Amino acid sequence: MSAARSGQAPAVEASSVTRGGSGSGRPGSPGAALVAAVLGFFVITLDVSGVNVALPAVREELGGSMSGIQWIADSYTLMFAALMLSAGAFSDRIGARRAYGWGLGVFTLASLACGAAPTLGTLMAARVVQGSAAAVMVPASLSLIRQGFPDPAARARGIALWTVGGAVAVAAGPVLGGLLTTEWSWRAVFFLNVPAGLAGFLVLLRAARSPRHAAAFDLPGQMTAVLALAALTFTVIEGGRDGFTGTVLAAAGVAVLSGAGFLAVEARRRTPMLPLGLFRQRGVTVPVIAGFALNAAFYGGVFVLSLFFQEERGQSALSAGLMFVPMAVITANFNYLSPRAVSRYGPRAVVVAGLLTGTLGCGGLLAVDTGTPSWVTVLLMIPLGIGGSLAMPALTSLMLESVAAERAGTAAALLNTSRQTGGALSIAVFGALLAADFIPGMRESLLLAACLLAANALGAAALLPRR
Repeated sequence: MSAARSGQAPAVEASSVTRGGSGSGRPGSPGAALVAAVLGFFVITLDVSGVNVALPAVREELGGSMSGIQWIADSYTLMFAALMLSAGAFSDRIGARRAYGWGLGVFTLASLACGAAPTLGTLMAARVVQGSAAAVMVPASLSLIRQGFPDPAARARGIALWTVGGAVAVAAGPVLGGLLTTEWSWRAVFFLNVPAGLAGFLVLLRAARSPRHAAAFDLPGQMTAVLALAALTFTVIEGGRDGFTGTVLAAAGVAVLSGAGFLAVEARRRTPMLPLGLFRQRGVTVPVIAGFALNAAFYGGVFVLSLFFQEERGQSALSAGLMFVPMAVITANFNYLSPRAVSRYGPRAVVVAGLLTGTLGCGGLLAVDTGTPSWVTVLLMIPLGIGGSLAMPALTSLMLESVAAERAGTAAALLNTSRQTGGALSIAVFGALLAADFIPGMRESLLLAACLLAANALGAAALLPRR
């Protein structure tokens, strides 16, 4: 999650982005910052897509139930989402380059710990650290692009390349994860991040120092946000396994009270980590809600299908990984084409088209069962990927263009908080639906994702201007 559409077009576009700054390859060049940002986003996304395919092997070696493998996935995305807003302020305060370097270093070390984990609990703990580091890296990487390319057109191409990095990781992740799991061990999926992290450091050294902006840390807001998301995830995962026990109901109460407390804190603080006034702008509200829906559908779908291929159809990890390749390779090109479509048709048309395409993808997958030919399943998966790759670059550019430059880190953090929350909650909800009866649960999950995307398409069509 190839990026090439034909010939050498991607290389031409990459050069045009680099020329938006001071030149490629020289110390302090925007090109170096862009490469570092893309590489970081690549390893973060690779860790999600590759690990999903490796989950059955993890359960076989370390033990655990369906809820156990849900926690392996969600312990990463939960901290990714919960810490993102503070990470945005952290990036603004100390400078994007320094924040990105710290995040990349911790992420690389945590990847080593994941690969060496002797127990399921140790692996979950290391995943928490990984997710915390990823939360720092994402807003910092987008801030590097925002600061390096003041020209909107060059910045849009830079964001497109950043999303292509994630698209390439989506394509490579299942294959690499399946290959390494089948031929060696699921542990190699995590060890793969180490050389990528070292390469990222070397490139980051050539990027310019980032400016610092005044940004206060909001400890009460951060604590209530973490507690609310953790309690909500616990409620869904453990409730799906054990039903509405006293512990689950107590967790649900904590989630509600913590969420209300978060909103109250942010409304009253002079310098909140999430200025609620941002939501008065449609260019902020629509990307936040639509980003949640797109990640919920895509990452929840990948989670469900990875388990379906291996546990219901009996495929190997490598074979399951290869099932995702056509979808990811084709959709990588749409990440890069999205900014061109926005320039021609406007963000509203591109966002709505992406959401509707994703809706059709989820709807088509409702017909899949254990007897469906593999080639049919592969074809039906493609629209789900295309939908997100069309809409997300347009939503990201719209979000960053809607805020002042000094709020770039906070805006990027808000968007990605919403996206990761969507991914975490969909894995929790879909896993709970699978626990009772897999095939009906898979269909219920896909139907829920289709309804969520369709509702967002209607909302985007109503709220966004035509141009």
